[in-house]
Parts: sequence; structure tokens; C-alpha cells
Amino acid sequence: MVAFYFQDTDFKLKHKTRIKNWLKLVAESEIFVLSDISVIFCSDNYILDINQRFLGHDYFTDIITFDYTEGDRISGDLFVSVDSVRENAAEYGTEFEDELHRVIVHGILHLIGYDDHTDEDVKVMRSKEDYYLSLFELV
Repeated sequence: MVAFYFQDTDFKLKHKTRIKNWLKLVAESEIFVLSDISVIFCSDNYILDINQRFLGHDYFTDIITFDYTEGDRISGDLFVSVDSVRENAAEYGTEFEDELHRVIVHGILHLIGYDDHTDEDVKVMRSKEDYYLSLFELV
């Protein structure tokens, strides 16, 4: 089950059911089952606090993923900074919703087991993001 929450933001998410169906498709395509996923949309300041308190990092980021996956059942919390997503969209010349979907699927891919620590990891992750973003139009 995918649930959406909002902390320290007045952001309103469009296409909730479509996003849930898309994430289910992503999980199934990777031979996983979508279990309990919480997507928490928040501000830069909120995500900075999470980053400092739980990860010991003192910087802003667009997403923080807490992984509770067991076996093939994907479970976790995705904290998404709406502020950072807006900034990224402007910087990369993309639509806000496209960048938002990229960040969400990025978090799901982390829960599946993909990483982005090396150049090769980043290349694989970006390729997977692009592929799954192309499938969003099909759901």
C-alpha cells in the first residue's frame, strides 16, 4: 500500500491513484511486491532536520529513503522535499511533475536495491529512472 503525507508544505499531489498504480508496476517489473510505502512530501527545512537527526548529514537533499524492505516485499519511508524538486526542475529545464516522479521512482529503486554511490551505479540508476518514467504514461 502506498500512502501520501504532507509535512510543513501546502503542496497538493495530483494523480495519486495513477502514481500508486505506476509504483506497483515498477515493483512488479523488478520482481518485487509493493508493500507499505509512505511518501512524505515536505519542505527543505523539514528534510534538513531529518537528514541531521537521523543520518548525521548537514545538507539539503531532494529525497531521503528509509528502507524497511524484507525479501521481495518493498517497504519504506520516502521523504521528498518539494522545494528541492522545484529547484531541480528549474535547474534541469524539466517540468515539476516529471522531476517529482523521477525523485519518487529514485526512492523506490533504492528500496529495490539500486544504489548511486559510484559513477556506474549512477548510470544504472538514471537508466532505470528514465525507463520507468516512460512507463508512467501507460498507467
